[in-house]
Formats: sequence, C-alpha cells, structure tokens
Amino acid sequence: MFDMLKQWFWYDWLMFMIRLICSTSLLLTTVERAAYFTLPLWVLVFWQIIAFSVPWLCLQLNYKYYLLTEIVISGGLCLYLASYFPEAYLTFLVYAFFIAANSAQRAYLWSGTISVLFVPAIIKLLTEQSDFWLMTIHVGLAYVIGFSFHLLMVNHRQSEIIREQNGVLEQYLSQVERITLAEERSRLSKELHDTVGHAYTALIMGLETLRPELATETGMERLDSMLNLARQNMEEVRGYVHQIESPQEALPLIQYLRKLAEEFQEHAKVSVRFQTFGEEHPVTKQAKIALYRCLQESLTNAVRHGHATEITVSMKYEPQQTRLEIQDNGRGMEQVQDGFGLNAMKERALNLQGHVAVYTQLGEGTLVTCTLPRQTELKDEVIRLVVVDDQPFIRESLRTLLEEQRDLQVVGTAEDGEQAIALCKQVQPQLVLMDLDMPNMDGITASRTMKQMWPQIRILILTTFEDTRQALEVLRSGADGYLLKSIKPAELAETIRTVYRGGTLINQEMSHKLFAQLEADKTGDDTSPTQMGAAYDLTLREIEVLKFVSKGLRYKTIASKLYLSDGTVRNYASSAYMKLGVRNREDAVQKALEAGLLE
Repeated sequence: MFDMLKQWFWYDWLMFMIRLICSTSLLLTTVERAAYFTLPLWVLVFWQIIAFSVPWLCLQLNYKYYLLTEIVISGGLCLYLASYFPEAYLTFLVYAFFIAANSAQRAYLWSGTISVLFVPAIIKLLTEQSDFWLMTIHVGLAYVIGFSFHLLMVNHRQSEIIREQNGVLEQYLSQVERITLAEERSRLSKELHDTVGHAYTALIMGLETLRPELATETGMERLDSMLNLARQNMEEVRGYVHQIESPQEALPLIQYLRKLAEEFQEHAKVSVRFQTFGEEHPVTKQAKIALYRCLQESLTNAVRHGHATEITVSMKYEPQQTRLEIQDNGRGMEQVQDGFGLNAMKERALNLQGHVAVYTQLGEGTLVTCTLPRQTELKDEVIRLVVVDDQPFIRESLRTLLEEQRDLQVVGTAEDGEQAIALCKQVQPQLVLMDLDMPNMDGITASRTMKQMWPQIRILILTTFEDTRQALEVLRSGADGYLLKSIKPAELAETIRTVYRGGTLINQEMSHKLFAQLEADKTGDDTSPTQMGAAYDLTLREIEVLKFVSKGLRYKTIASKLYLSDGTVRNYASSAYMKLGVRNREDAVQKALEAGLLE
C-alpha cells in the first residue's frame, strides 16, 4: 500500500483530501443531530467510517470494485440521511463527483444512470417534498464536473508516460551512440593491429632473413635503415591504436556498468540498485561491450514494456564465467517475444560462447541473465607454449605475435613431431601449437604420442588446408582444437586461453564440413550407434563418453582414456544427459540402451 501511495500524483492527493474533509464534516453533523435518527449513534459512526475507507481501499485494487462499494455503501448512507433530512441529498454530490472521476470505459453507462437518475428517484420516493428534477440537475452537474476532472487526470497521466518514455529513449539513444562509437574505435584498433601491425611484423622478420645474404657494408647499412624505419612506423601504429581507444573502455567493468545504471536511473526516474558478488576479474573488450548492451537493452525494456519502478542489477564473478542478472518488478508477459534488441543480445553472447536467458511471467516481472565464459588474459598465470611447424618463418612469426600477449610465453619451437616430443620432455609446456604436415613425424602421430605420455598437455592444431578426413583423425588422436592458419592473431590468443582452460574448439566452417562428411559416410541401412544418436542430436564424442559411463567408469578414468580433461568429459556427459532428457547417469544408460546407442 505504501508503494502505491508513493506513485500518487497531485490530483490523487487532492481527491483524498476532499473525501477526508467531506467525510469528517458529515460525521460531525451526524453526531450533532443524532437524536433525530432511529439507528444508534455508534452504528451511524461505524457506517460513515466504512463509507470513507472501504471504497477508497477498493479503488487501489480495481475501479469496478470501487464503483460498486461507493454506490452501495456511500449511496445507501446518503439515502438514509435524506429520509430524515431531504436536503441531505447534497452530500451525494461529492460521491457523484468521485464516481464520475474514477469511472472508465463502459462503466459510465451504468454508474452515470444510477447516480444521476436512480438515486434521486429513490430519494423522491422517500421524501415526497423533494424536487426530483432539481436533484437530477445538481447530481448531473456534479457528475459532469467529475468526468471533466477524469479527463484532466487521464491527460496528465499520458503526458507523464510520454515524458518518461522520451527520457528513456533519449538516454537509450545516447548510450547507443556512445557504444557505437566504442565499437567503431574497437574495430579500427583491431584492424590496425591485425593488418598494419601484422604486415610490419612480417616485413621486419623478412628483412631479418635477408641479413646473411647482404655481404657489403653498404647493404648492411641500408638493411639496418629499413629495419629501423619499419620498427619506428610500427611503434607509431601502436600509438594510434592506444589513442583511438575510448577513455570509458579503460574503466573496469563494474564502473562501466554502474555508470550506465546511474545515468538510466536519473533519466528514467526509476530505482536501479547495483550489486556485485565475487572477486572482480578483467574481461575482454568484446565481453565488456556485450554485457553493457545487455544491461542497456534490459533496463530499457523493463521501463518501456514492463513499466517497472524498481530494477536490481547483479554482477556475479564466478570461477569459470561472468554472469549479469537484471531483475525488475514490472508486469511481465505471458511469453517472451524475441525482438531485435533481444536477438542482438543473444547474438553478441553467442559470439563469445555465452548465452542470454529471459524468464518472465505476468505479474512477476522479468529476469534477464547474460552468462559469458571467462576469456581474458591471466595476469597471475602465464601459459607456456611450444610452437611446432616445419617452416622457420611461420615459427618465428607465431612466436613474435603470441609473445605480444602478456599471459602467453613461447618456451620453445620445433620443426617436426620428433623434436616436439623431445622438447616437451625438457620444458613441460602447458599447450602445444601443432602443424600437421611435417617431415619425420606428422602432427597426428605426435599428438597421439603426446597425449599418451602427457594427458594434461593441451594440443591445438593449426594447419593451412581444410581436410575433413585429416580433421577427424586429429580429433581422434586427442587434439583439443583444430584451427586454420588464416585465423586473426587476437582470435588465436583467445582460442589458446579457452583451450587451456579445458575448452575444445574447432573452426566453424570445418565443423560444418565434418558433419556433412559424417552424413555422407552413412548408408541407408546403417543402424550403428552413431546413426541412432542422430535422433537425439548426439555427437560422436558424447556417444563415446556414454559407452564408458555405461561401464561404470568415473569421469577421471574416462578423461585419461580419451586424453581429455576431467572438466571436458563432464561437459560432454552433461550435454548428453540434457539431449536424452535425463538427470543422472543411471537414467542416461537406461535410455541409451533402449535407443540402441550402446553396442
């Protein structure tokens, strides 16, 4: 009830004061002339208290309940008083004003008829000396004044809604402009870094390879001059990249989102409470922008569509992910409608391997959750890498590009699988970046041997050509990722971090070709578990994990047999359970047996 009072406008308080004054005056008059009535004084006082409070309370719930209680209780009180004092019909003028002011839609047809005609007619029957037409005119004028006041209230409410919506839209447009500029700055800085910066790096390394071929002193001087010029221009490009960055992008995520919430609260005139949980960790620019846009869109929808007055924003830092929750007290909806804004939010999260979920019901508000996996540089931890490629230029280029990242360290390079295995014995890397086609020992054989000797080492295949047969062999050998050398340096660094934390990644185009190849390999009469699994959209790896689960093996044991991490096996098992529609391993095994998934 107190929350309702906080939302009252000036006319709501005016009507309440008029009702209070008139009721108090009528009560005093009734007490003064109590001797003229047959009912006890306490009954009349109680009746008037009921006539003051009950209709007013019903008005806070539903205007139809109010009209019924006002006409029956207050109208009945006026009829009783008029039966003793004919001029007491004037007290009904105030109630007629209230009835008209709070009627809506078709309620005017019956509330106006009862107030203007029916009540004066009953008073005429009770007191023959009363003038029916005079009473009708008086009550009719009061009703018309109340109707005019109702129009004034409706106009004021609509004006307030328009002003609030304009404020929200202005704030939204301002934020869209700001985030668009930020995205454009980010895009330009990436383009400069990934194109011009990469070109200068390749140029410098190419010039360095020419040094042994230049025998004359003049040639060496010209080479040094060209190298100095290239390095100087590369430093200038880096300076431009830092200048393009927006000052706001340098803010920590919490400050970035809190500022948005405070600005929205100021413009939209709603209460926005911001809270954080867990220890804050840095996130990538893409993740920061995705969370920013998710919060912006959710705040706007909460006010525009949900008419919320209170919004709670919760930023939760978890070990493996970052989660943003926006809860409002709006009216909610029966079914979530995927508009442009919501689709954009989901697409941004999906590009970062995250997801957006929306829960809403009528009368219960809306909860929007944006979850992103941790994809950021690890300040307190350095990933030790080994680069394996038979081309020296590629090895040194990868070393140069990767060591620009503060959390990546190339501890050695090898030109074939045999050298890679020997090097792993010496330096014990955490991740190996492996080429496929190499002399002496190829990448597939080396990957299989490494996984047998060191299951904890993550292996990421980086090759030039798309070969589906070769990709299948790579995945069977225990590799944790399959990428093409055409990948951008920034994406390669993010992929290395994701694979290092236990993820498994494969180039998107290659994944489509792999699925197409698997479909092409199937025959119409094939009733293998793989084909059976297609009905549940199970992958080969998920079926393989289910087979081990059916044998009663623990996840750690399965991980060692498949040369995967414990967390990766758990992810495969959870995905398989979800696709089968079960909650535990016993039900999963039973359903898999019934479906013919297990041989």
